[in-house]
Amino acid sequence: MKVDLNADLGESFSIYKIGNDTEIMNYITSANIACGWHGGDPIVMRETVKWAKEKNVAIGAHPSYPDRLGFGRRYMKISSDEAKNYVIYQIGALYGFVKAESLKIQHVKPHGALYNAMVRDEDLARGIIEGILEFDKELIFVGPSNSKIMDIAEDMGLRVAHEVFADRAYNSDGTLVPRGRPRAVIEDKEEIARRVISIVKDGGVKAIDGKWVELRADTICIHGDNPNAVEIVKYLRRVLDKECIDVVSMGEFIK
Repeated sequence: MKVDLNADLGESFSIYKIGNDTEIMNYITSANIACGWHGGDPIVMRETVKWAKEKNVAIGAHPSYPDRLGFGRRYMKISSDEAKNYVIYQIGALYGFVKAESLKIQHVKPHGALYNAMVRDEDLARGIIEGILEFDKELIFVGPSNSKIMDIAEDMGLRVAHEVFADRAYNSDGTLVPRGRPRAVIEDKEEIARRVISIVKDGGVKAIDGKWVELRADTICIHGDNPNAVEIVKYLRRVLDKECIDVVSMGEFIK
């Protein structure tokens, strides 16, 4: 039984520090690195790529809407063609630093509002997927577990990694409970670990209304901007090891 642990990193920029990337990097297997539009800048991107190289953590691009003021969490109306080119532009920005370190990009995971919007907007999703395919058809697409978008991405020719969120509550339809609502973000490390084991071993978890929601976990996200992220991911690694679940980068088992 194998699973990947990922985190959204490299989101600091200029004088603003977000998350504890260097510590989190000790426990994850894949890093989603901000490409400069919701967070990150050239200095931070280069440093984050170097840290990933040092810790043997696989690298992924984390493209977003062009919305630094809103941290990429505000919906924007864009065409599928715009989405395609936005994605190509941002993967390309990260690729420059990855190539400079003689590394490769493993995957692409859209960020924030773009990630949520593509589930509801099939044209937007196809634009994002086309952008990834045109850049490199060998990249892995990371998206919401068991969503229609994952079938679309596979049909279009991409490998996919079904993602679940360790520190977020789910609705019974498999969508995330919106931030800002009570219990949307889970902070207790033991509860997070129980939920992750349930998803990995039993194929699902109880939704916020108590109903069972089926989820496939290829990769588990720990939000790097969670104030307890380091403690959570460190504890989660111990629990996964105890349960004999191998934690490896998605590229090692996604075919």
